[in-house]
Parts: sequence; C-alpha cells; structure tokens
Amino acid sequence: MADRHRVVALVCDRVAPFELGVAAEVFGLDRSYLHDPWYDFTVASIDPGTLGTKAGFRVLPDRGVDALDEADTIVVPGWQMDRVPPMEVLESLQRAEERGARLLSVCSGAFVLGWAGVLDGRRCTTHWMYADDLAARFPACEVDPDVLYVVDGNIMTSAGTAAGIDLCLHVVRQDHGAQVANALARRMVVPPHRDGGQAQYVEMPVPEGEDCEPLGDVLTWTVTHLDQPHSVKSLARRARLSPRTFARRFRQVTGTTPHQWLLRQRVLHAQHLLETTTEPVERVAQLVGFGSAAVLRQHFSRVVGTSPLAYRRTFQPV
Repeated sequence: MADRHRVVALVCDRVAPFELGVAAEVFGLDRSYLHDPWYDFTVASIDPGTLGTKAGFRVLPDRGVDALDEADTIVVPGWQMDRVPPMEVLESLQRAEERGARLLSVCSGAFVLGWAGVLDGRRCTTHWMYADDLAARFPACEVDPDVLYVVDGNIMTSAGTAAGIDLCLHVVRQDHGAQVANALARRMVVPPHRDGGQAQYVEMPVPEGEDCEPLGDVLTWTVTHLDQPHSVKSLARRARLSPRTFARRFRQVTGTTPHQWLLRQRVLHAQHLLETTTEPVERVAQLVGFGSAAVLRQHFSRVVGTSPLAYRRTFQPV
C-alpha cells in the first residue's frame, strides 16, 4: 500500500472549532471507500495539554510542533490575530515550504503564514473582515479580499470559515480527481465547487424587489445543456430579463460573470467525462461546449493546471 499523505493541523489555545472541524471532516475521517489510502491526519498544538476553544469545550491534540517536520500538508485553522507563534513554529513552517509541503490556511490562519514569511511575494486571501489588516501587516504579499480561496504554488489560503471547505475539497480534487472530490462533497452535503468569491457575502444592502429565483432555473438548465452555445443575451432571454439586468443579478448571486461561470462549469464537466468515460478528447470538447480539443486544452490547462490527456492518465481508473 502506498504511504498515506500526512496532514497536520496546527492549533493553539482557544482554537476555532469550526475551522479545525473542516480539516478533520475532510482529511481526518476514514474515506478509504473513496480512495485508498486516505489521509493520515494529526492535530498538533503549540500549547501543552488540553486546549480551550472559542465555543467553550476543550480538545486534546495528538502531538506537539515536532509533527510539522513530518507533514506533507499543514493546515492552519482560524488563529488569534494578536498571538504570534513561537519562532520554532515559524521556522518549521519555513522548512516545510522549502521542502515543498503544502501550507494551507483557513480564515485568520493566514496571519500565521504571514508571520512565517511564506506569503511574501504571493497572492493570498483571508476573511473579508481581516483582509485590510493582513495587507497592512504583511505588505510584501498581495491580498485578494474577493475570492473564496487562493492557490499560489504550495501556499493555499481561504476566506472565512466555510470557504475552508472549498479549499479542502480543492486539495482532494488535486490529489485524487474530481470524481472523488465530488463524491466527498455529496457525502458532506455541500457543493463540490462554488463559483464566485466572498464579495457576495460582504454586508451590503439587498436591492429591494429583486427576485433571484429565475436565475436558479437558468443555471440548472444551463449545466444540463453545456454542449449548446450560450451567451448573456440567450441566457437573459431564458430568464426573461434584459441582458444588462441579467448580468448584474448574475454577479450578485454567484459573485462572478456569466462567461466565467460557464467556462468553469464546462471544465468541471470535462473533468468528469475524462475520469468516467473513454470518449476522445475531441468528443469531450464537443460534449462540454468547447467545440474543439484545442479550445478545451486552453481552458482546461488554465483552470486545472494540466492537459486533458495528462489528467485522464492520472485520475481515470485502470
């Protein structure tokens, strides 16, 4: 059996239980029925003994900070932003980054990566409430407050709380393919991929009298007809809205443009077909609406980071 990928969650006293729970749900439960081997999950603390949580109950970590030096992926859940970790922890994170381990933060955990210096020169994100503070404390990094998560090489940062689910599922998708990630998402009863960014969750007045229900019908119909050509004009007609009103409401609901959303849905469907069928790449391109293998390769490589054929070789069952 292949070695299990070692995931270590780094915590301290008054740990954020939901953010830690996200990592434990994705990496800590036995999901060998989806992929064998699954992950080897450990909770490591910078503080000795049992830890308090922000919810009042207590947790008992498995290990101390020495576990970081054995990790393939390190997850930093929400962190107390006024508590800089000890230098030995920051140096462990630096060594992990240098050896190519993945460093993943959820919400305010990004500040720990900032203190370690591994965000310098990189794009990153955090909860929109903390984005300005992160940018001010660590000016050498580029903070994007509008996205759910950012992947910059082996450094991965997510926005607030539930965005950690999106990023952890991305990691599973990267490691084991879209089919496994989608199956896990179904088990967790969450969407396998959310389009748009956290700008849609920033507090703002909701326009009065605007009903988003027609968009839901259009989105549902579109994902079942990806092989057909679509435009803002044609989708707006189906929603019985003007193109301008449709585009505005679409961004309000999804946080992205119709064009970008459609590209993403086509790539996701291409991943599914490459994993579960033997259709030639040219045919897959037609089925998902890209028209030609060349256009599929262009968008697939930009979103997934590899070619359709390489993806198929990696994730299609033998």
